[in-house]
Amino acid sequence: MTIQVAKLSDPAVRAFVTAVNAHDRAAFQALLAPGATMSDDGSDKDLDEWTDREIFSSHGHMDVDNESKGGRALIAHYSNDTWGEMKTKWSFIVDDGGKIIRFETGQA
Repeated sequence: MTIQVAKLSDPAVRAFVTAVNAHDRAAFQALLAPGATMSDDGSDKDLDEWTDREIFSSHGHMDVDNESKGGRALIAHYSNDTWGEMKTKWSFIVDDGGKIIRFETGQA
């Protein structure tokens, strides 16, 4: 059973999932701290290139199954036009101002 996005605990993570599912690049980028970083399956990636390829140009969508660590760790079914659907894990580091400093994703 999935968690409704509006019920996610952490405001930054909730906004992240909302922006991904709405394909709202401007809202997504507004969530990121300057110099934000990310990794996929343990390898650091260029954040702009990765998000364009894996989220925005391929219609990425997250259905969150559960959350932990105060809402900053998710298990989600992630789908896009490139890879189809897969079970993924996501973790977020958020600064004191509510901006995402880093996120990590990979297959769960």
